Amino acid sequence: MNRNKNDEDANLAKNKDKIREQSITYEMYAELPDDGQRYEIFDGILEMMSPGPSPRHQDVNRELEFILMQSCRNDYLIYDAPIDVILSDRNVVQPDVLMIHRSRLQIITKRGIEGAPDLVVEIVSPGSRSRDRITKLRLYARHDVPEYWVIDADSLTLEQYRLIDGGQYELINLFEGDDRVYSDKLPCVSFSVSEIFREVRG
Repeated sequence: MNRNKNDEDANLAKNKDKIREQSITYEMYAELPDDGQRYEIFDGILEMMSPGPSPRHQDVNRELEFILMQSCRNDYLIYDAPIDVILSDRNVVQPDVLMIHRSRLQIITKRGIEGAPDLVVEIVSPGSRSRDRITKLRLYARHDVPEYWVIDADSLTLEQYRLIDGGQYELINLFEGDDRVYSDKLPCVSFSVSEIFREVRG
């Protein structure tokens, strides 16, 4: 019994290594056996995500989603991870929170979200800072996500990026303390930054 389990684990590891060596597509990603880990694809490269979210991360995620549900649910559908956002065949990500306007429901399919959400939010973790602030920032801009928020539960800030001409983001606001978060692109958004950090522990 143990030998069979060991053989299965060895084959699984070998298959994962083989996949990592080649440019993979969403279809290949969808066929991966469940090993309890979460993955994303950046330009055809399979990347394992950081360990499970910390309590601080979960606290912020929950509060933000609760606030957005109260003010935006009439106009937007709101999702949180894990959910596949298929930006292209070789770029698949799992943002912490996202919103899609109800006029664009066609991008919601059985596979996940196929296209650019109206808002994507990443809550940075110690192991995801570079990915969220560099890799994903460039990727979301390239795939025309109109607005991107990066929330830092350590510095208690929300960075608001807006897509500008040329497929790049501009940091238009850095909210902290009792600053009121607002968005010209998302008129339903109105809350103070301190609200999303009120339950943060640890």
